[in-house]
Amino acid sequence: MNAQKTRHLAAGELWKVSCTCDVRNRWMRQRHPVVKNARHHDLDGDVDGDGMKRLTKFALRHVLSLAICLLSFGGLCVAQEVDVPSGRGNGSLIAPTGWAELIAPVQQRIDLKFYGFYIGELKAPSAQFDATFRATKFLSITPSYLYYSVPPNGLNELANHSGGFTRTYEEQQFRIDGTVMFSVHKFEISERNMYVRRFLPTYICGGKSLPEKEINRYRNRIAIAYPLAVGSHIWKPFASYEAFYDQGSGWTKNRAWTGVTVPIEKHVSFQPSYMWENTNGIKDLRYLMFGLIFRMPSK
Repeated sequence: MNAQKTRHLAAGELWKVSCTCDVRNRWMRQRHPVVKNARHHDLDGDVDGDGMKRLTKFALRHVLSLAICLLSFGGLCVAQEVDVPSGRGNGSLIAPTGWAELIAPVQQRIDLKFYGFYIGELKAPSAQFDATFRATKFLSITPSYLYYSVPPNGLNELANHSGGFTRTYEEQQFRIDGTVMFSVHKFEISERNMYVRRFLPTYICGGKSLPEKEINRYRNRIAIAYPLAVGSHIWKPFASYEAFYDQGSGWTKNRAWTGVTVPIEKHVSFQPSYMWENTNGIKDLRYLMFGLIFRMPSK
């Protein structure tokens, strides 16, 4: 494996699926007219239906993110990421992953998001912070920071190195992305383009010490979601595909992700999902992800 090849396992960059209520607002008006003294629901849970004006205002102020990605650590939420510096792995690995997201609305168009991920099979934790700015009805801009670590056993498992890695690998990333969202009938479609600045640490593999460095990464993700009325709630199944391009190595990784976001309380949602991730030089990862999304009430 070329030493310049980068490895990135995301269990929740968990891309959580991020679908704004701006995009689904027209569908909600058509399918769920407001009736006095009735109760209505969106992806975040129950909403008192005391008038279309209130429902619309509530919807415009809410954005559901998912992940895995992280895997994301993630992500089409979550934002979890894991990379192996080099390897010669083949085959696949099933990786149960748990994650949680806290969304804190600051203003009508600004949300702060905090993520935590843990890939159990690799014993790899990660954390992510996002600040999402909804510039227009169809465009959001999100700067973010990601930190993750992978212990030597996890690195050797992924890269098929017997004792090759002897130290925990830690990486930090600063990212910024732009996401365009639109709807076609009831289908909600989004495309995200992300720039990543990766800060790779000094690490030891096979008795050799490789110096720290900084490289650039580009990510492109296309996602689709479809709202379904289930009882008094709206469930949202989703699917996405994402490709990764690393400076000096080319297209190094791709992932496919599918799952469903289910509201369980007014400000709490549950998101089970499955993600397949292929990265050059290491084992394929098959993430079984379970996430909780908490949204603080808007001010």
